[in-house]
Amino acid sequence: MKLMRLGPAGHEKPVVRVDETHYVDVSDVTPDFDERFFGAASTGGGMLGLEQVVAERVAAGAVHPFVAPDGTRERIGAPIARPHQILCIGLNYSDHAAESGMPVPEEPILFTKSPNTLVGPDDDVRMPRGATKLDWEVELGIVIGARTSYLDSPEQAKDHIAGYLVVNDVSERAFQIERGGQWAKGKSAETFNPAGPWLATPDELDDVMDLGMWLDVNGQRRQTGSTATMIFDPFVIVHYLSQFLVLEPGDLINTGTPPGVGLGMTPPTYLQVGDVMELGIEGLGAQRQTVIAPR
Repeated sequence: MKLMRLGPAGHEKPVVRVDETHYVDVSDVTPDFDERFFGAASTGGGMLGLEQVVAERVAAGAVHPFVAPDGTRERIGAPIARPHQILCIGLNYSDHAAESGMPVPEEPILFTKSPNTLVGPDDDVRMPRGATKLDWEVELGIVIGARTSYLDSPEQAKDHIAGYLVVNDVSERAFQIERGGQWAKGKSAETFNPAGPWLATPDELDDVMDLGMWLDVNGQRRQTGSTATMIFDPFVIVHYLSQFLVLEPGDLINTGTPPGVGLGMTPPTYLQVGDVMELGIEGLGAQRQTVIAPR
């Protein structure tokens, strides 16, 4: 299934994408795609029950168009409600580590983003006050599907993943690198984690380790990559993190970016107010954000 949330910020309703033009409203089945939903789904009946409801409604013709007859379209929110935590893996592509001037890590590099950075895939990205080096990062996101701690193997991690999505790990490099070397400061400004448009359950993807990735700025290609070149794959990441902390249902993990970020360009090139980012991952849809002025 492809899970989505539609509606004004803070008032999204959960839906399931049927095809490019239609969805099924499931807000009467679950109030949201949140920790409670993913926790219940992990017990075996929740997700299967939702699949059955969707199939019955599609058969009955109870589907809704994304675009109304008058041409209006509801806002697409992040496909998950605000998670317990957003965990991020740094330098997870060897060629991105090289362009950043850093060695390939021997273990996953972990940092966090504030959960309130989460926004919809087409929402504006707001330039923080004092920002001078705003950067882009297309990434594969993992959503945790069950409470997870001390997994025995990466193989076991497969049963703890609810699905995958596109994320833009927006970064302010001056805050991140030049203000004490604390990555969270450069990663946690408001709007710094566009997500979606949908969460694809694992069965929707033939091979999560063979997905093309791309990002354009103002129509010019900046990033081209593939999940095939990850250093640590999603299952290794989930297993690794489970050795250090408890992952809760609905938690989001950003898994790193391929080369082509502004920091790695010669000379380094950063986002300005009015710039437009467009990005996507094969099988997971596309995003589009405009950079707007600070508050």
